[in-house]
Amino acid sequence: MPPDIKSLNREELEAQFKSLGEPAYRVAQLLDWLYVRRAASWDAMTNLPKALREKLRAQFSLQTLELARKQGAEDTTQKFLWKLADGQFIESVLIPANPALYGEASDRHTLCISTQVGCAYGCKFCASGLDGWKRNLGVHEIVEQISAVERWHATASLKCSVSTVQTEDAGGLKTENSKLKTRLVDNLVVMGMGEPLANYDNLIKALKILNAPWGGGIGARKITISTSGLAPQIRKLAVEPMQFRLAISLHGATDAVRNRIMPVNKKYPLAELTAACEDYQKLKGRMITLEYILIAGINDSLEQTRPLATLAKKLYAKVNLIPYNKVEDLPWVRPADEVCERFLAALEKNDVTATLRREKGGDIDAACGQLRLKTERELAGA
Repeated sequence: MPPDIKSLNREELEAQFKSLGEPAYRVAQLLDWLYVRRAASWDAMTNLPKALREKLRAQFSLQTLELARKQGAEDTTQKFLWKLADGQFIESVLIPANPALYGEASDRHTLCISTQVGCAYGCKFCASGLDGWKRNLGVHEIVEQISAVERWHATASLKCSVSTVQTEDAGGLKTENSKLKTRLVDNLVVMGMGEPLANYDNLIKALKILNAPWGGGIGARKITISTSGLAPQIRKLAVEPMQFRLAISLHGATDAVRNRIMPVNKKYPLAELTAACEDYQKLKGRMITLEYILIAGINDSLEQTRPLATLAKKLYAKVNLIPYNKVEDLPWVRPADEVCERFLAALEKNDVTATLRREKGGDIDAACGQLRLKTERELAGA
């Protein structure tokens, strides 16, 4: 299959169009179709000459994600199961407005996206890696998750705003009326299936496309990258010029706890992970978020709040507490609400900035990989 057009940045597209003998303004028209109108086919791009569309069709694919399944929760959280071109499945989760968990202001609509099919890191509480790692997602497959959700939203809500826009063609500026679909996603968290920093190059290129004014238009500080603790890649991310936010999937503030539930800690123990985070902060000067899934009997005792508070203050980090979402076939259970509240209060008593995520999506298999795993098993049974 030829490369997907959404895997190219603007500079690469400009070089391609120049090699085709096409004027530069055609690139802006193409980008408008891809990222504003979210066109799903070459034929939809009606202001591009048919001959150009055929050239592009011959050289590039234009893949869209097929919505295989969707679940919507009572709190309006939406989980999407997407079928890829090769038949594999990935998940994205659309989360409604939250108090400022990842940004400076209250989030409006946050989309959690995947970066891999499956996961190789084997966190004991997670459904994503239960069937192992299949492959990395391509740049276009990361980008397309946002476009697909926006496309779904525009179709489902039938909300379009009519605007007057100007498009430049060979004869100069031409004014025309177009229906521009309203944007839905304004915050992005890379916390879905897979370990994002294990697919580093594709991830960063995709996020630059999603951040660019000509692309997704999502501010860098509204994009959060999560990692289970890949210390070398954290240092690599630190020298990137983009101001993406960093979240650490910590889930244990001691090596004893992390070794029990996160195999990655044996390769990059807390001391090395902490040192990488300190190096990151020296260069970025940005607050880090420590993600902490509360699992009954594993990491939810008040004794765990002391090392967690020490680490959070050392890293100038805030803590995001997440009560565990039950995963079928795994033994872990969610702590009682009062246990979660006491854990939060203990952190706050130690002068740690912390939030407790109230229920978002527990009734839609919202933990990473659950819907994919269930669907694949159903298909295998059939």
